[in-house]
Amino acid sequence: MEIKNVQIPFTLFRQLVSYHLLDDYSCSDEICKGLEEKMDHLVNRQLYTQSKTAATEEEREKARKEYLDKKGISENFRW
Repeated sequence: MEIKNVQIPFTLFRQLVSYHLLDDYSCSDEICKGLEEKMDHLVNRQLYTQSKTAATEEEREKARKEYLDKKGISENFRW
């Protein structure tokens, strides 16, 4: 698997530095929230990419449905 770079907001980076290097645990809730949001964005992007580039039509359709479910798009508004 190819290792890729991930960008995070500067404020989250600063909070991570404070937490790990300065032992400032006051922002642990914000760090958890920021990392969860980033993971959600990464998963959504991966599903979207799979919905466009998967090898078979079945895989593309499965990824498309999962992506739309995660985004909260109701069945009535799907094509």
